[in-house]
Amino acid sequence: MDTKLKILICGGGNGAHCLSVFASQRRNIKVNVLTLHDDSADLWNNSLKDGCLTISATQPDGSVENIESSPSFVTNDAAAAMDQIQVVFIVAPAYRHELYIRSILPYIKPNMLLIGLPGHAGFEFQCKYILGDKSRICTIVGFDSLPWGCRIVDYGKHVRLLGTKDVVYATMLTGFDCHLPFQVIETIQYIIGEKPIIKLASNFLSVSLMAGSILHPPLMYGKWKDWDGKPLSAVLSYFTTVSEEQADIMSTLSDELVATAKRISDLKRDMDMSDVIHIHDWFKQRYYMQISDDSSVMTCMRTNQSYSQFVHPMKVIENGYVPDFEYRYITEDIPFGLVVMKGIAEIVSVKTPTMDKIIKWAQCKIGKEYIIVESLTGKDIKEVRAPQSYGIRSLDALLNFVFFDMRSED
Repeated sequence: MDTKLKILICGGGNGAHCLSVFASQRRNIKVNVLTLHDDSADLWNNSLKDGCLTISATQPDGSVENIESSPSFVTNDAAAAMDQIQVVFIVAPAYRHELYIRSILPYIKPNMLLIGLPGHAGFEFQCKYILGDKSRICTIVGFDSLPWGCRIVDYGKHVRLLGTKDVVYATMLTGFDCHLPFQVIETIQYIIGEKPIIKLASNFLSVSLMAGSILHPPLMYGKWKDWDGKPLSAVLSYFTTVSEEQADIMSTLSDELVATAKRISDLKRDMDMSDVIHIHDWFKQRYYMQISDDSSVMTCMRTNQSYSQFVHPMKVIENGYVPDFEYRYITEDIPFGLVVMKGIAEIVSVKTPTMDKIIKWAQCKIGKEYIIVESLTGKDIKEVRAPQSYGIRSLDALLNFVFFDMRSED
C-alpha cells in the first residue's frame, strides 16, 4: 500500500496491544492509541520508556517468534488522539464502544473509516444511533471476531499471541457523502497482516448472527449451571476439556441462529444470509489449518491448536478457585452478543428456547434483567444494543434505521 495513513486505536486491552504492534510495523502507518481506562495511558507510556512493545507469537511448530514495535502516541485525550486521523479502530470490549464513539464524535471529519475489531452483534445499530448525521460522512466496518487470541503479559511491554484465525468476516456500510481515498478491506488487511484473511460478509445482519459470537456463553452455561458453589483446587482448561453436553448446547444454540438467518432470507429474498453457518462449519472454516480432528463440535474445540492454552475465568479465594461470572464471557457476550441475537430473532418471530435459557441463567449471575418469560422486555434492555433497545420492532424498521443515509458494500 502506497498511501500514508494515520490511524487511531481505541482501547488498551489485549487486542489493542496486538494491533498496535502489527500496525506500527508498517513503514507508512502512524499509530495513535486512545485508552480511557483509569491510568492506562500513563502506564503504557511509562512502559514505552524502557523500549518497544513485544508480541511473543506461538508458531505452529511450538516455537515462539518475537515481534517488536510501538505506537507513536498513547493518550487519554480524545482531541489530541484524533489529530489528522483517517482510520479509527475500536479494539475494546463492546460495553465500552459507546464511551469511545462518543469521545471521538466531536472530532470526526469527512471521509473517515470507523472499524469495530471486533464489532460484536449490533455494532452498526449503535454507530448509526450515536453518529446521527455524521454517519453520512463515514464508512463503518464491523468484524465478527477478533483476529487473534492474545493475552497481555506485562502492560505496555509484552503481549502473548496464542493463535490467529485463518479467516475473519467483515461488513461495510458507507455513508452517501463518504468518499475514502483508499480501498477499505485491502487497507485493513495490510494493517493487520497477511492472516487472517478478511472476507466481506453478505450483509451486516450476517455478522450480527455469525456463530463466532456464541463461542463463550454456552460453554460457561454448560460448565457452571449445576455448580454446587464449592471452590475448585485448580484452574480449569477452557476448550481442551469441553464435554459433549457443552458442545451439544452450543450446537443447538447455533441451530437457532441458522433458523433466524433462514427466516430473514425468506422474508427478504434479496438478503443473502448464507454466511450464517452452523458452529461446526464455522470452526472448520475459521481454523481449518489448526484443528486436528474436525469430526464434531466437541473435537473442533478440543483439538484446536489456537485454543490449547485458554483456561476458565476464575477468581482466587482463600481455599481455592471459583468461576468469575463478571468476566467478559458473560458481561460482554450476553448483553452485546446473545441478547442482540435474541432481539433479531424476536422481530422475525423465531423461537429461541436454548438462547433464552442461557440468557436467563446469565442475567441472574450479573444482576440484570433482559428477558421476561420469552420476551426482551426486561428493565435493563436499554443498556444493550438489540433492535428493541432503539424502539425497533420489525425487520423493515431495522433495515430502514441502518441503511438511512448509508449504502451497503457487503
